Amino acid sequence: MTRVLLLATGDTIAHNSGRRGRPGIAPGAELVRDVAPVLPPGLEVVAEDVMAPPSWDMPPETMLDLARRARAAILERDFAGVVITYGVDTMEDVAFLVDLYAGRAATRGGIVLTAASRPRDDPYPDGPGNLAASLTAAADPALRGMGAVVCAGGELHAARWVATVAATGGPAFSSAPHPPVGRVSGGRVSTRGAPPPRPPRLTGEPDLNVALIMTYPGMGPEQLRTVTDMGARGVVLAGTGAGNVPVDLFAAIGGLVGQDIPVVIASRAHTGGEPLDDLPLDWGLAGKLGAIGARGLSPVKARAALMAALAGGGGVAAARDYFAAL
Repeated sequence: MTRVLLLATGDTIAHNSGRRGRPGIAPGAELVRDVAPVLPPGLEVVAEDVMAPPSWDMPPETMLDLARRARAAILERDFAGVVITYGVDTMEDVAFLVDLYAGRAATRGGIVLTAASRPRDDPYPDGPGNLAASLTAAADPALRGMGAVVCAGGELHAARWVATVAATGGPAFSSAPHPPVGRVSGGRVSTRGAPPPRPPRLTGEPDLNVALIMTYPGMGPEQLRTVTDMGARGVVLAGTGAGNVPVDLFAAIGGLVGQDIPVVIASRAHTGGEPLDDLPLDWGLAGKLGAIGARGLSPVKARAALMAALAGGGGVAAARDYFAAL
């Protein structure tokens, strides 16, 4: 018998809109009953409900709690794998944080997150198919060492690469420009190519007090000062291109780095992940002031990585070393 833990947080995959009976949120045990007839033989699913707000309003404390539960289920409770039902909106945020926190658990079991774009009582729900595939994948030894993945439409997306690309209609997730790392079909998992490298091990609890700020042409430094005055221990700037931010921010960036507050520059676009210092002249100029490149991570994932980088209570040097090892 292979045991898999389901951590059910509600959201759309469990939502009954009232089309067929009373509206409300189905508990995890009901979600398991929905898919029990199509699960592989010998698979035992233990469902646990986690009280949580919708994913679009999920605080990082709750995301971190899910990461803790997933790791403990494998390392301390001897589950073969874990599935987390979540919401589409911030899936890439939580998936990467779970992946960063997994540590040795990622080599001993499968960790799968899944969601639905349509309610449980929709005439054509996508949740049951996604959940059945996720439970199948989490129990499969093929996922050991893969790290956390997002499962939807039968595809498995690495947490480091996955992005939410559609809120309604069409596939919700993509790994582009990378391919999915696997697929679930016929009750079996097939892997496709190598997964991303495993992140550095955490040295403590992630520091959740990290701000994320979208930059725009003509932006002044006031927002950077505001978030750090309110206690932010690190800042991620969502820039453009290969790592560009408005020149008016340069003095503030240098000032924060001088105060041992790391500033990470991510991009709204896909990038190759080169360090800012390795970019051609006139690109990534904030790196000359001490800013750290996000190594190809999206802004929301760079925020999760900076939380992890500050886990040991360090500052700029710790963040620089962590991102260099990603």
